Amino acid sequence: MIPGCTIIGTVVAKPETRAELQEILAAQVVPTRAEAGCLNYDFHADARDPCVFVFYENWRTQQDLDEHLTKPHLKPLFDRQGELLARPVEIRHLTMLSDFAS
Repeated sequence: MIPGCTIIGTVVAKPETRAELQEILAAQVVPTRAEAGCLNYDFHADARDPCVFVFYENWRTQQDLDEHLTKPHLKPLFDRQGELLARPVEIRHLTMLSDFAS
């Protein structure tokens, strides 16, 4: 099965807020994975720059992703973006060409 919506989300912390932002982002993983339509939601830190966090996500549909963006467990990030982030969240949409690994 090929997912309907794949994204890579990049979140860059200000150096002084990196640890706090990492905690906020890590807290999103379990509730997001439990959402209807979430096929995978993987949280990473850049190997060279610990202020750069990356999410690799596959969603059943764009509607599922849109619904995810309204969830209360994202509020701690969305409410404090200006304080925590060095730049706006970047979301790259991808088209998966292979089958989804099971």
